[in-house]
Amino acid sequence: MPSKSIPEPWRSFLSDIDATVTENVELHCVGGFVLTVLYDAPRSTADVDVIAITPKTEIEPLMRLAEQGSELHRKHKVYLQLVGVVTVPDTYEERLTEIFPGAFNHLRLLALDPYDIALSKIERNNQRDRDDVRHLARTVPFDLITLKERYQNELRPYLSNPDREDLTLRLWMEAIEEERALKL
Repeated sequence: MPSKSIPEPWRSFLSDIDATVTENVELHCVGGFVLTVLYDAPRSTADVDVIAITPKTEIEPLMRLAEQGSELHRKHKVYLQLVGVVTVPDTYEERLTEIFPGAFNHLRLLALDPYDIALSKIERNNQRDRDDVRHLARTVPFDLITLKERYQNELRPYLSNPDREDLTLRLWMEAIEEERALKL
């Protein structure tokens, strides 16, 4: 994945966080922030969705510093959001990619891989999620066999309603295949 420059207001916001933390901190990022800065998704977002912060001792101080309503949020108009309810593929950590390597002293932003990002949206499956999955499928482009295998092997066993999500995945794959057929 090519190194990208950090757009504003994210550069200033993340630099302010980096200047405050005194030890190395990793943020496992997912959602609109990753989609816009790495995959040029044509949408805006006001938050950096994270599913994990390490070390765990930094979760509370970091959230106080940068969550919605914090001083940094008021200053930069963006905020950090710890996503509590999202199911991700079992071994997502093995596929994390650093978003802006070397850009900060203590802060490391790690993005889920595009298949894992898509699969993290399967339970909510609102219109924005479907648009994001279609965008990733075009941009990456997705190998639908990989998407289905990762779903079956790493996500499905952890879902509360796997039959519904099976249908969602099937509909996503059909929509992606239809879009690809139209381009031929």
